[in-house]
Amino acid sequence: MKKLIIAFVMAVVPTFGMAAGGGINLDSADIDLGDQASLQRGAKLFVNSCLSCHSAQYQRYNRMAKDLGMSEEEVKANLMFTTDKIGDTMKVAMKPEDAAAWFGTLPPDLSVIARSRGVDWLYTYLRGFYVDENRPFGVNNIVFPDVGMPHVFWEQQGMQKAIFKDVDGKQVFDSFELVSKGTMSTEEFDGTMRDLTAFLSYIGEPIQMERKALGVKVIIFLLFFFVVAIMLKKEYWKDVH
Repeated sequence: MKKLIIAFVMAVVPTFGMAAGGGINLDSADIDLGDQASLQRGAKLFVNSCLSCHSAQYQRYNRMAKDLGMSEEEVKANLMFTTDKIGDTMKVAMKPEDAAAWFGTLPPDLSVIARSRGVDWLYTYLRGFYVDENRPFGVNNIVFPDVGMPHVFWEQQGMQKAIFKDVDGKQVFDSFELVSKGTMSTEEFDGTMRDLTAFLSYIGEPIQMERKALGVKVIIFLLFFFVVAIMLKKEYWKDVH
């Protein structure tokens, strides 16, 4: 038993370390998957800003239309740029050979990124780019050091520099300082990234809202059955002395 506990702790502790973003305090995404308007905005942002490099190969357009309360015609007209078939998955627009030439590798598929990294990690990452002239694209990220991705949303957020402080001989992130303003206020940009995070969480498990709703019903049924079982037990044993 002792060995089993030690093995469990060794397996779980590194996971917590990754979830914390390498020592960075992650901001709460506070997403609402029941907010279809937020998911629709996130879908629009994804296809316009992310799908040119990142695919979502496990998500189909027709399933997205159904889940997000849109008609297939609306999706075809506004959200389909890499195919003309509503039943296709969300494939990347960029060619693999171009990705290798521009980025050195193929950008990862984002179908399950929210499940592997966590929504708080994603939300903090999307807002965590800062100026770093030593990097190829001129930016770095507090959550993902030496990231090979450009700051796609720099026009909306503006450019910021990271302030680090010395803690026991190590440079630890402290805060951001705005270098140039973007087209959005901080609150507006945070809301936009929350929409995108919500959409990425949705495509990671499209059935999760149904699963959670079913889970509530199952718990209610079990509670009701528990009361009935107690009453039956009392009735059955009442004449037994």
